[in-house]
Amino acid sequence: MYPLEDRTYEFSKSVVFACKKIPQNNINKNIINQLIRSATSVGANYCEANGAISRSHFRNKIHICKKEAQESHYWLKLLGDCVEPESSEIERLILESKELTLIFGKIISTMKTSKGKFNNKK
Repeated sequence: MYPLEDRTYEFSKSVVFACKKIPQNNINKNIINQLIRSATSVGANYCEANGAISRSHFRNKIHICKKEAQESHYWLKLLGDCVEPESSEIERLILESKELTLIFGKIISTMKTSKGKFNNKK
């Protein structure tokens, strides 16, 4: 297993490369653009969370990570069902977006149950 920052970066990069392989047209252009925005936002917001200056700032960024991972999951499913059927790469990315959503959800639930001083160690 590797650090979550690396994992979110690899997710973003994999989505970008997968989308580059798909010929864009009027039907799928918006789906691809939305997917790239949400997928790259997961990692960017996680980097910001790691640099958070307070517990509330960290919590806010982690909530955004979860939301963007959920949105990426939606766009990947739509892409897989409507645009790029039977793609093992899309299926792998759908699974990864779901796992990232669960990971960020667990971080959020752990923060709700843990009280104490904010510690920004990577």
